[in-house]
Amino acid sequence: MSTTPNPPHPEPEAPRDLVGIGIGPFNLSLAALAHPLAELDIAFYEQRPAFGWHSGLLIDGARIQVPFLADLVSLADPASPWSFLNHLKGRDRLFPFYFSERFHIQRAEYDAYCRWVAESLPGLHFGHQVDAVRWNPERDVFEVDFTQLDADGEAEALGRTYTKNIVLGVGTEPYVPEPLKPLVEAPTVPVVHSADYLAHRETLLAAEHITVVGSGQSGAEVFLDLLRARPTGREGLHWVGRTEAFAPMEYSRLGLEHFTPDYTRYFHALPEGVRERLGTTQWQLHKGIDADTIAAIHEELYRRTLHGGWPDAVLTPGVRVRTAGRIGATKVELHLEHVQQNTRSRLTTDAVVLATGYRERPLDRILAGIDPYLRRDSRERPRVDEEFRLVTDPAVTGSVYVQNAERHTHGVGSPDLGLAAWRSATILNSLTGKETYSLPTRTAFTTFGLDQRQPHIPQARQAQVLTPLVEGT
Repeated sequence: MSTTPNPPHPEPEAPRDLVGIGIGPFNLSLAALAHPLAELDIAFYEQRPAFGWHSGLLIDGARIQVPFLADLVSLADPASPWSFLNHLKGRDRLFPFYFSERFHIQRAEYDAYCRWVAESLPGLHFGHQVDAVRWNPERDVFEVDFTQLDADGEAEALGRTYTKNIVLGVGTEPYVPEPLKPLVEAPTVPVVHSADYLAHRETLLAAEHITVVGSGQSGAEVFLDLLRARPTGREGLHWVGRTEAFAPMEYSRLGLEHFTPDYTRYFHALPEGVRERLGTTQWQLHKGIDADTIAAIHEELYRRTLHGGWPDAVLTPGVRVRTAGRIGATKVELHLEHVQQNTRSRLTTDAVVLATGYRERPLDRILAGIDPYLRRDSRERPRVDEEFRLVTDPAVTGSVYVQNAERHTHGVGSPDLGLAAWRSATILNSLTGKETYSLPTRTAFTTFGLDQRQPHIPQARQAQVLTPLVEGT
């Protein structure tokens, strides 16, 4: 695939219907579902030269934690030409996939599928950095300023487009806790975030001792990959995490119903304080480790005991890193605290992988031009309505939709790939003012709450839903 940015393109004189900022899986889902809607003029802008999904964690054999049906489109439009199954069909891989009996595909395969969609869809402009968004009250449109970048990422041209609505899908960014930031900023010892793991894998493997910090899925995958690559008896690995155990992700069938539209609607209707408390208690729904990965780690450790002895690998949960510093030019010292024991110790290591997760990318810079129009909650976060629109002053007649920036209002499912197609379809229904995509009114066996809130039903469908009730009375 070429990494050369798109050539210069003329911007339309009339305002677009929608401009998307960022092209990750969520905005790519929206673009795919919007593709057959010829009445809409939509364009998406992305700073990177090409699509890429967690390229640093495409470890050989690593799988995504959602079934393949959680592709960009299928849960809203199973007949879409942009489905994962159609991707396989176009490559004569349907029968091999069928016989593999795999419900969860490899990360690299999901990335390849998304790249296929990104390379095929029109209206996606890579190599375009959005610099500012403003509301123009005279024209009732948003102004979007961007910089077109050359193949080296340098500014090549400036541009502006106008749009009636915006959707933000700028994604997340690697998170480094404060005590560890000094290590990352001084590059003499390999200290890398797991997001960049594969780019530094050979350097890490050359180190005598490696420490992995973080007890979630990324930490587990990195630890397993390093373990498999190290000789028996000379593993030189240490794995620490803040959670009380290297715990499995909640994957029971009723537990997974927290990732349904039903739960999303329930969560959105809760008071802000209740939502805030829930956000701190549901970590195992999305921060645990896949059971197969845990089993593979145990199996690899057990295999190394077959001829006597224990592997040189230390796995310690319930530990936080208080501070960290460098010793000379070749080593790192981590100051550890065990929360339950209330004990402290020091760990000297030659390399560190920070599997410390991701945070929503701040929207303040990109939304600075419309900040006076935004309505915020008690913590100064943008309020988001049920249809994923930022709540703004009534003077703003256009909508600003968000994707994966609404966990505080829509709950644990916001970053989950399984809700991508449903959210994209919800946004398109809101944008068109009609039921462009028919969405289910019920998606879970669990009834969340005693006060039953009915989902929003577009006006065109209300008659279809209500008519049978009237006729039966």
